[in-house]
Amino acid sequence: MEDIKLSEKLNVANIAIQNYLTNSLKSFGSGNIVDGMRYALLGGKGLRGFLVMESAALMGVTKANAISAAAAVEALHTYSLVHDDLPCMDDDDLRRGIPTIHKKWDEATAVLVGDALQTFAFELLSQRECSDDPNIRINLISSLARAVGAQGMVLGQAQDIEAESSSHPLGLDDISELQRNKTGALIEWSAVAGAILACEDPKELREYSQALGLAFQIVDDILDVEGDSNIVGKAVGKDNDAGKATFVSLLGLAPAKLRAQALADEACNALEPFGDRALTLKKLAQFVVSREK
Repeated sequence: MEDIKLSEKLNVANIAIQNYLTNSLKSFGSGNIVDGMRYALLGGKGLRGFLVMESAALMGVTKANAISAAAAVEALHTYSLVHDDLPCMDDDDLRRGIPTIHKKWDEATAVLVGDALQTFAFELLSQRECSDDPNIRINLISSLARAVGAQGMVLGQAQDIEAESSSHPLGLDDISELQRNKTGALIEWSAVAGAILACEDPKELREYSQALGLAFQIVDDILDVEGDSNIVGKAVGKDNDAGKATFVSLLGLAPAKLRAQALADEACNALEPFGDRALTLKKLAQFVVSREK
């Protein structure tokens, strides 16, 4: 495969998205909520926003149109992390190497910051800068709402919480379904957003993203076992300490790594119809299974 400086591309895209978010928040003024929004948006990899940008480029959509959708998904993803870190959820003190919102401020502020980031995401998608076609904007908004609501990410989080108190341990199919909702649905939306913006068939991008999303979660489970908290940016070993069923606990460490790699290969194969134009997205799939954070 042609050598692609993926880390540089990720960094350039992430800076552009962060600048867009910063500029978009200027009119919001100041105060704990807006300060918390800015704070929470710091330090992420920008993977989902990058997926939007690259899927859009693959479909011939300009950066000027794609970046607001990329910023929207980063805001939405960050809202989910802010709420996920709360004591009533996963109860984490660190996120992206810095104190979580409820630790830096308080729990009420964290709830409101998360709420504000969620609504901010949909506001970004509603703007004409995203697309001159209102039908495209509505499609982006409605599909994102489905991906993160009671049929997607929120459902996955509820399934995860329920599993912790269930007397029936989850099997591999159960874990796969849970993670397709909790993690995979938003990754899938990010990858098909470019097709939505271009009014093109998202079939190949959907297949790519479904394999990618599952690989991403398997690697998260692997990092919880053998990752370095200083690199990962959050506590590790929590799943094992809590006795949670994960891909690693069910498959074993080595088979989980093999499964993640097979899914990355499956994701790459889904993009074969695009030829060399999809090299960056293929490289991203391999990055996901080799990452250290």
